[in-house]
Amino acid sequence: MCGIVGYIGEQEAVPILIDGLKKLEYRGYDSAGVAVYSNGDLFICKTKGRLLNLEEKMEAMTINATVGIGHTRWATHGEPSDINSHPHTNKSGDIAVVHNGIIENYLRLKEWLQDKGYEFISDTDTEVVAHLINYFYRGSLLDAVINTLRRIEGSYALGVISKGNPDELIAVRKDSPLVVGLGQGENFIASDIPAILACTRDVYLLEDKEIAVITRDDVKVYNEEGEPIKKERFRVEWDITAAEKGGYEHFMIKEIHEQPQALKATLSPRLAEDHRTFALDEINLDNDMMKGLNKIFIVACGTAYHAGVVGKNLIENLSGVSVEVDIASEFRYRNPVLQEGQLVLVISQSGETADTLAALRLVKKKGIPVIAITNVVGSTVSREADSVFYTWAGPEIAVASTKAYTTQLMSMYLFALHLGRLRGRISDEDYSKFVDALTNIPGQVSQILNDKSIIQRFANQQFIAKNIFFIGRGLDYAVAMEGSLKLKEISYIHSEAYPAGELKHGTIALIEEGTLVVALATQEHLFDKMLSNIKEVKARGAVVMAVVMEGNTEIEKAADLIINIPRTLPSVAPILMAVPLQLFAYYVAVEKGCDVDKPRNLAKSVTVE
Repeated sequence: MCGIVGYIGEQEAVPILIDGLKKLEYRGYDSAGVAVYSNGDLFICKTKGRLLNLEEKMEAMTINATVGIGHTRWATHGEPSDINSHPHTNKSGDIAVVHNGIIENYLRLKEWLQDKGYEFISDTDTEVVAHLINYFYRGSLLDAVINTLRRIEGSYALGVISKGNPDELIAVRKDSPLVVGLGQGENFIASDIPAILACTRDVYLLEDKEIAVITRDDVKVYNEEGEPIKKERFRVEWDITAAEKGGYEHFMIKEIHEQPQALKATLSPRLAEDHRTFALDEINLDNDMMKGLNKIFIVACGTAYHAGVVGKNLIENLSGVSVEVDIASEFRYRNPVLQEGQLVLVISQSGETADTLAALRLVKKKGIPVIAITNVVGSTVSREADSVFYTWAGPEIAVASTKAYTTQLMSMYLFALHLGRLRGRISDEDYSKFVDALTNIPGQVSQILNDKSIIQRFANQQFIAKNIFFIGRGLDYAVAMEGSLKLKEISYIHSEAYPAGELKHGTIALIEEGTLVVALATQEHLFDKMLSNIKEVKARGAVVMAVVMEGNTEIEKAADLIINIPRTLPSVAPILMAVPLQLFAYYVAVEKGCDVDKPRNLAKSVTVE
């Protein structure tokens, strides 16, 4: 969630820290701060609000520093305020700490420290860490951090500097992402690669409970016992321009328009030379085991969960294997029945989602094989899964996921076809139809984007809505869930998705004059039933925006606005349907004046429970 940046080298630290934090603004935050070693002392500046507030606060100050840490915070413990902002220090200001995550036993530790005379000024859990390091400090900052880690429980990514150790910066992680950037005469830390990509492409990916001691010219990594660890450099291949707006007003609309290329990038490497088959070489699990599967769990959160709901339908229909889709935060605590003959798919855009990662580890302990579908090479999920299927969407900066979702859908189609063919459940003719349909998808998404003005005009008419309902049946309902989420998370309009067949079971009581209903009707075998549902809500005064496949004329008399998607196989329609729903959410949010890329209270990567 929050952002961390650290620097040690020969350059001025403050501009590097601020620039790095700006690259992490997409993660969401409500306060910001820096701590630097300057003129023999630690200097702290932090404030509630945007980074601009921090910059303005520091303009009148003359600071010469070549080592420091910076942070952007989303409030968890304690309201957003200058005092609760990071970095946090011990009482004398000799030690400064920035922290992502949650210290679960902080109240017990706080009471213990207070009994020993320590005073607390903030409401945060992080301040406990600063005082603990101070308690254990005997000249070695590394030893003090190691002893502190033995006392704290929870999730954390930590950056620590000390007045007594001005030539080193310490970083440590557990369950929250943190990387070490490697330079020449300078080194960095960051909670996400974009923060330091302008400075270096070489990084160490820290594993859980690894501790990095960073100086200008060296980086040493230790385990939790203080024993040295040899790390391999990871080279970041994507370019910094991929994390810039490139002339678009927002990252979200840029990423919506990047979907044709992202889908092609996900599809093309798996398309065999004959262009008639897909080869999923990265799924390196035993074929006999795959053929003998009796159950698959799909585990994910939020948008990725919605991709999993589509995946359930596809896998069951194309392979005959029973599939259960679970929200990761529920799966990990419900004591799922895990046994031989099962497979778990975990889906995570960032590869760092806390609940999904915890579910993966639970499954691995039970000896069940795990395939990860993720967008981030080198992420924790990708490193810990038995097999990884990368979506190759490229960096996604906007909090509201768009191209990551559609490439996750594409991945589900490819996996379902792979498994169906492996198990002999799909005919050559049907397989060829899917190959043709999927290879046409990038071009068809471009068609939708070229004709987006009708959606923009309708959003202009409907942005004052208070409640919006999304309805659909089968695969359409799965996509309705995602369409509803997109709208609510960036426009703050209350919206709900319902299976259209459930309308009479209570939901229709909420429909009144002027209520907007978004009806998805691309599943031909369910179209007549959807048409009846549309007429039901229209009879009660609803305004209906219908998404259908082109050539469908029956819908014209029933809906107020019709969004046509290019004709394709009904089972492939979810990828195409997602695009107009993304555009609608985006234009509604823009009309309302919302901060589209950084919606309130949300973060790009949810690394705490």
